[in-house]
Amino acid sequence: MIIKKAISLPKTVLSGSILGLLLGLAAVLPLSAQQSPQYLASNIPLDVDAIYEAITPIDEYTPITRAVLSQLVRNHYSEVQVNDDFSSLMLDRYIERLDPSRIYFTQADIDEFEEYRFELDDMLRAGDVNAGFEMYNRYRQRVIERMVYSLRRIEEDETPFDFTVDESLIIDRSEEPWPTSFAELEDLWRKRVKSNVLNAVLADEETSMEEIRADLSERYRSQLSQLLKNDQREVFQSYMDTMTMVVDPHTQYYLPQAAENFNMNMSLQLQGIGAVLTTENEYTEVVSIVTGGPADLAGELQPNDRITAVAQGDGDFVDVIGWRVDDVVQLIRGEKGSVVRLNVIPSSAENDFEQRIISITRDTVQLENQSAKSEIIEVERDGEIFNIGVIELPTFYIDFAAYQNRDPNYRSTTRDVRNLLEELKEQNVDGVVVDLRNNGGGSLSEANSLVGLFIDRGPTVQVMDAENNNIVQGDSDPGMVYDGPLAVLVNRLSASASEIFAGAIQDYQRGVVLGSQTFGKGTVQELIPMGSGQLKITRAKFYRISGESTQFRGVLPDVDFPDIYDVSEEIGEEALDSALPWDTIETTSFYRPFADLQPLLPTLVSRHEQRLQGDPDFIYINAQIQKALENRADNTLSLNRETLLAERAENDAWRLRTLNARRTAKGEEPYASVEEMDNSDEVEDVTAINTPGLDEITEDEDEELDPYLRESGNVLVDMIELQRSNVFTFAAE
Repeated sequence: MIIKKAISLPKTVLSGSILGLLLGLAAVLPLSAQQSPQYLASNIPLDVDAIYEAITPIDEYTPITRAVLSQLVRNHYSEVQVNDDFSSLMLDRYIERLDPSRIYFTQADIDEFEEYRFELDDMLRAGDVNAGFEMYNRYRQRVIERMVYSLRRIEEDETPFDFTVDESLIIDRSEEPWPTSFAELEDLWRKRVKSNVLNAVLADEETSMEEIRADLSERYRSQLSQLLKNDQREVFQSYMDTMTMVVDPHTQYYLPQAAENFNMNMSLQLQGIGAVLTTENEYTEVVSIVTGGPADLAGELQPNDRITAVAQGDGDFVDVIGWRVDDVVQLIRGEKGSVVRLNVIPSSAENDFEQRIISITRDTVQLENQSAKSEIIEVERDGEIFNIGVIELPTFYIDFAAYQNRDPNYRSTTRDVRNLLEELKEQNVDGVVVDLRNNGGGSLSEANSLVGLFIDRGPTVQVMDAENNNIVQGDSDPGMVYDGPLAVLVNRLSASASEIFAGAIQDYQRGVVLGSQTFGKGTVQELIPMGSGQLKITRAKFYRISGESTQFRGVLPDVDFPDIYDVSEEIGEEALDSALPWDTIETTSFYRPFADLQPLLPTLVSRHEQRLQGDPDFIYINAQIQKALENRADNTLSLNRETLLAERAENDAWRLRTLNARRTAKGEEPYASVEEMDNSDEVEDVTAINTPGLDEITEDEDEELDPYLRESGNVLVDMIELQRSNVFTFAAE
């Protein structure tokens, strides 16, 4: 059983090369040519000059570069200026993309790259990508040098590692100065290798040093082998990604192979685990879990977990640290019904030696698993029982094939929710909560029509394109399916169509929005064919009917719930480089609020905050959030064994104390020891606590209700009581 730690969110989500494993899909990055057959990982010579080979661009990249740049200037939503400022920003972003942790380049390398500071714009206009290849080749050389050094230390240098020395390693070096010399760089890597060895020692005290050296040798050789697989396509793709993402983070050019993989993603054809992955430094990191997918149904893999190794069934694990994300996905994908095992560092881990093994059965995401579900929860207040309907909505979906074939029974979000609302009304619910947590969006038309189930008629969203054409979309059907008390529950991973729905409900004052700030993805992309490749380019922006953009800020809740995702500075649109800003346009015409909820909001917030002060679950969540903030402030990792063991013991004691305080407050027996706690099935990870899942909640009558849903029900009952007191009325005058 893994020894869990307090939440410590790893750096950066949604950066680097993002891979949609949605339904186990192929990578959106191009699959490179196979590594030159002259070297297998096991027999790569430890000679930099022997294995280094520069990569050069091919002639066809010149017209592609010109064409992509032309599209950015002519068709992007923003007014793109390719000038010295563009060049300077692109240089910084490319260096950051190559070496985000500042562990390969020296200050002398960076000084050499300065010659391109104000030249890249002119070179790009001419279709010249040589600068990108030259900087990549320097990076390639430096990585080979560092890996050769690491391998020699592990394979050839038998000097024992001294774990009694009081020294430390900086965890996040992204803001640190560049190493000023090779001696400084070598000392940094001495500590990195030592840290890897110490992590292995603490992970399994029975493993011999000989076995640890063999395992690390295999890992380092695998990383070096992965680097040697790179060819000109990947270098060009990375350079083009940097250029397009200077404009905005959602604009990207796909080479032919990448375009093929992207289209395969969109067609949902391959088998996998149902997750979105990204490359972050040397790790493959989980960005999000697809609701209804195999990983979601297994219930163990969480956002921000880092995958370190992959095994097929009961087979041996393959170390994937340092691998490209598309190669990792080749291991994760497989035959439907087969089992893949992942060795992961949980998002809750304080140190890299805290790992766990997760088994997932490969499958596709079935529409049924992603469809809306409903349940009724009971809220007791002063002896009265209130029945609150909960509709869990994982995504905004529509069965396009059935719709296009004119199937009268085609499935869609709006159709399914309409039926669920009718069923809830028949059961005389007192209010309804629409749960949009972790809902990353989907069909815009479904978001619009879903709003229509809760309002009479009217606009729901504005779409402003690059030519300043404002298209207002809305609901034209008269009447409401449900006109009673309403709340919408969101979190930081609610995005796009979810934000349109939540924003419309908030603007109409049709209901209250609960939870935390949403993601802030408020732009629209269009695919433009370019030869056999494609350009995904931002062409429009969403605006609420109030005139506020959902871009960057997202939707702010009326009643704020604590959320561990808010601790991370790297989740959400505002964390992405060059994200388009929040702004406003005019309010739409024919926009008439359903009610005036403003007078009741202070009371709702006050009652909510008072309840949270005595709620064991939210006290526990807030304690975890505070611990995560403390962990983030500590940017060093001790390389002293006794110090690390003491820190682990202290953290274990904190975990036991905090979890037992929660259990005692709920009338449960406290754990007698850390071992008993770790061998239990109790959920400590607050990212898992704030994850929707009605099936898991309601299968067992004794199963405890998700605290976020429970508190949402309480807020809705507060609304009902205030309505009874004539503080406001749901019906518009």
